[in-house]
Amino acid sequence: MRCSTCGRSQAIAGRRPRAWLCGAAALAMVLSVAAASRAQETQPAAGEAFTTGSSDAIIQFINERIRQGWQDNEIRPSEVAGDPEWLRRAYLDIVGHIPPAEAVEAFLGDKDKTKRSKVVEKLLDDPGYVRNWQTVWTNLAIGRGTPDRVSRVGMEKFFREAFFKNRPWNEVVFDLVSAEGHFVENGAVNFLLAQIEGGNPNDPEYAVTATAKTTRLFLGLQVQCTQCHNHPFNDWKQDQFWEFNTFFRQARREDYQKYDPQSGRMVDDYSELVRFNNVEGPVYYEKRSGLMQVAYPRYFDAVVDPSADVNRREELAKLMTRGEQPLIATAMVNRMWGHFFGYGFTKPVDDMGPHNPPSHPELLDRLASEFVKANYDLKQLIRWIANSEAYNLTSSFGKHNEIDNPAAGETPLFSHMYVKSMSAEQLYDSLIVATDAHKAGRSNWEEAQRQRQQWMQQFVIAFDTDENDESTTFNGTIPQALMMMNGPLVESAISINQGSYLRSVLEDPRTNAVQKVEKLYLSSIGRKPTRNELAKAQQLIKTYSNQIEGYQDLFWALLNSNEFIFVH
Repeated sequence: MRCSTCGRSQAIAGRRPRAWLCGAAALAMVLSVAAASRAQETQPAAGEAFTTGSSDAIIQFINERIRQGWQDNEIRPSEVAGDPEWLRRAYLDIVGHIPPAEAVEAFLGDKDKTKRSKVVEKLLDDPGYVRNWQTVWTNLAIGRGTPDRVSRVGMEKFFREAFFKNRPWNEVVFDLVSAEGHFVENGAVNFLLAQIEGGNPNDPEYAVTATAKTTRLFLGLQVQCTQCHNHPFNDWKQDQFWEFNTFFRQARREDYQKYDPQSGRMVDDYSELVRFNNVEGPVYYEKRSGLMQVAYPRYFDAVVDPSADVNRREELAKLMTRGEQPLIATAMVNRMWGHFFGYGFTKPVDDMGPHNPPSHPELLDRLASEFVKANYDLKQLIRWIANSEAYNLTSSFGKHNEIDNPAAGETPLFSHMYVKSMSAEQLYDSLIVATDAHKAGRSNWEEAQRQRQQWMQQFVIAFDTDENDESTTFNGTIPQALMMMNGPLVESAISINQGSYLRSVLEDPRTNAVQKVEKLYLSSIGRKPTRNELAKAQQLIKTYSNQIEGYQDLFWALLNSNEFIFVH
């Protein structure tokens, strides 16, 4: 028999009534009602003197500009987020997973008025910071499904070193655009290897994907349609696309295979990105009228010598990263703001230009300028954003700011935090942090790591869209929901095998029934239960003949709740 609400098998809960509603389904409804009631509350405005403890003048400028937007649109901001909500958000955004229960308890008990800014500093120095941003940028550069003849290991190695050393962003971009060499030894080459197919650099369509991807990812410009015609809205013209494309004509991928006669197998299969020196002069392209045109290497107003002995990609990398405020600075500020708020100053974050003006132009311009002055310091940029008043607001809103709804097409005013979906990686790693599922029943680290790779692969496959595009978030489709409710990862998460978090909670002689429920709430959704939730949870657990199964269903419900899956 299965639960009439969630379809979960009775074997999990061990009950056999004719009409069965598992405790997890009932509690999930309680959680849903509680969350809805909190969202409908009218919150008081944030205090004028709010501070996380940082006195940086740039943070003050951010606050002033955002507040001016509230005033101009005659709205009031939501209240400052409570400590549990803010801490969970900061962990997910900076290190890519929810805070462990002990970190939540310590933060809630800390009376230091500067504790939020201190947590930001702690997270920037956490190993999870490097791992999170390495993952984010590897996915942006080459995708989740690694293309053929591209080394994910090499790409991750490059970004891991970049974020560990906090390399200036302009240097990172320079390397990605100009790199040459072996795809593991120089991991930066994988960005272009993922965009450039084999073939003749003199072919008309050569490196068009690399052209579009580079402008979109690093310059915040979507120019792919200008391959065939002038952009209908912005200033980018067809000739500019092909002028930009000429810089990549010298980039050539070389694929190698070595055969081992003893084993009868290929023992070495690798790729390199090399410079093709026979390319010189212009690129020829066809206009919609059928006329053939020529395009020489040119980056906006800067013309580059088209001779064969000039390294065009190196010249492009120099042009992209020079100046007092190059586009790479504005594009990165906009992308990072979008990462933390769910929406950038433009929507989407990688489509900037006169056709799509930013919501807060003065703020975007100042942040980009200060980012350059700070030597493209990504950690400093995160400090400014995470310590701002807007980032510290709750996601709840009321009539006083309900028009601030970018999901409905409105201009973002950042008067409350916008709810974001977790990425597949955030979801997986958060389940691990909450439950120690990777340790449950595993005898050693190697076995746990192998299981982790299998689970992660299931998540990535399940999150693909019907068009074979890559899904970047847990977006609530039926297959994804079923995976969460009944998949092997969640089943391991709520197991009571040796090493699991649930077992450690239940076996702890120092905790009573109330404290056990509180620990499950803290580890999963980062807060203590409300009085109503605590009462309902205890009531449901008591209905089980085996109360261990009641705690399992409680934990299962928490891990499947919207409050766990979404970033508030």
